[in-house]
Amino acid sequence: MAQIEFQSVSKRYADGLPLAVNSVSLDIAAGEFCVFVGPSGCGKSTLLRMVAGLEDISAGELRIAGQRMNEVEPARRGVAMVFQSYALYPHMSVFENMAFGLRVNGVADAEVQRKVREAAAILQLSPLLERMPRALSGGQRQRVAIGRAIVKQPRVFLFDEPLSNLDAALRAQTRIEIARLHRELGSASMVYVTHDQVEAMTLAQKIVLLHAGERIASHGSVAQVGTPMDLYHRPASLFVAEFIGSPRINVLPGRLHGHRAGEATVELDGQALALALAVDATRLAPGSAVSVAVRPEHVRLGAGSGGAAGATLAGRVSHLEQLGDSALLYLELAGGALLTARVEGHASARVGEVVPVSLAAPDLHLFDAEGQACRRCVALPD
Repeated sequence: MAQIEFQSVSKRYADGLPLAVNSVSLDIAAGEFCVFVGPSGCGKSTLLRMVAGLEDISAGELRIAGQRMNEVEPARRGVAMVFQSYALYPHMSVFENMAFGLRVNGVADAEVQRKVREAAAILQLSPLLERMPRALSGGQRQRVAIGRAIVKQPRVFLFDEPLSNLDAALRAQTRIEIARLHRELGSASMVYVTHDQVEAMTLAQKIVLLHAGERIASHGSVAQVGTPMDLYHRPASLFVAEFIGSPRINVLPGRLHGHRAGEATVELDGQALALALAVDATRLAPGSAVSVAVRPEHVRLGAGSGGAAGATLAGRVSHLEQLGDSALLYLELAGGALLTARVEGHASARVGEVVPVSLAAPDLHLFDAEGQACRRCVALPD
């Protein structure tokens, strides 16, 4: 049974304003770690706040553990929320900050002591319980905020960009701690909002990628739902392919020459590239514009074997970024398109040099003129 169910949930802040969230239908299982991600204005925080009861639902229905929640007060929903701001009481110790909500609800002192110390042990805060917030690092303060949520023993944890105020090293460390916390808590569902795709890819069991702007009204709010690897390797649209992955996926303009029995020939930078499609491509008319996308790590230096399995292109190195273990080559192709290649760090290419690069058909993605996927390409047999 799903822990959280969105049934055609929409949000409009006022008559005459565009939809902030449009017709979201989604199930989140008990114990699942689900991440809402997308560009600014896509409604990810609004969706989270509707779960918490901090925003009204304009249309549709929200259920938690099978119970309709549209009219239920936030305090009665069995959820706990961790905000971007730590919002700790500066005059209270770590212990008292974590215990405050329990004391307000009249929990007996012995139970308060037990719950706070159990949460502190999970979060490795036990040695810090008598400290004041001013004596803590940013990461420690965020753990106190998470501990304040844990002591409530909610069915659902909600995280609204909790790492945004931390530096890069602390973000990485706290990300690991949140993942460990999810494993230890087991049955509690976690819903996490972020604009950072690295957080989404590393934390999520399920990613919900949301559209922004005009796409919300024309396509609905949800661009794709799936595991991190589903979105990375099988993007449903060009929007998904471009949003997920860093460096960004390469998108090359092409034109469909023809197709038969699921096979297609695409002209790419003046060359014909034979591809096999996993689905019927009859909706693509010969001569129609398409986009061929390939991730930087799949652009290989050197000429390929040729034939139906791929193509070799030539590009002039316009810029080189050395990252240590790898390097990024920025190439200008003969037709004017730009291509990024992630190569080994000791690659010897120089700025201004023309180098051959090969693309293998199994690594390519094909999208129609509207940006919809024609499924991931696979190599034609010899």
